[in-house]
Amino acid sequence: MAETELERAEKRYAQAKARLQALKNREATRQRKLDTRRKVILGGALLDLAERDSGAAAMLDRLIRNLAREQDRKAFADWGGPSTAADAPSATPSPAPSSSDPDTPS
Repeated sequence: MAETELERAEKRYAQAKARLQALKNREATRQRKLDTRRKVILGGALLDLAERDSGAAAMLDRLIRNLAREQDRKAFADWGGPSTAADAPSATPSPAPSSSDPDTPS
């Protein structure tokens, strides 16, 4: 049975629609990859800055502590933080000794 002009047009329309959807999917994939790349680059720059700047290190620590999802915070559980931040004096006071004698180490 021969195709009618309407059937051929519908077939071309369906093919064009499929090509358009494939193009949209490729563009969405490209945008997601670019977004991920930007996040990785920016995260690396932030980690690098935190190695050199105690203010940035403190901000990074606050960001990690305030992550909404527990599983995201767990990703940083064994992360020691910036090495220079550990060498710098702590902004938080150390706990007081447990004994009444201040010269006795705890």
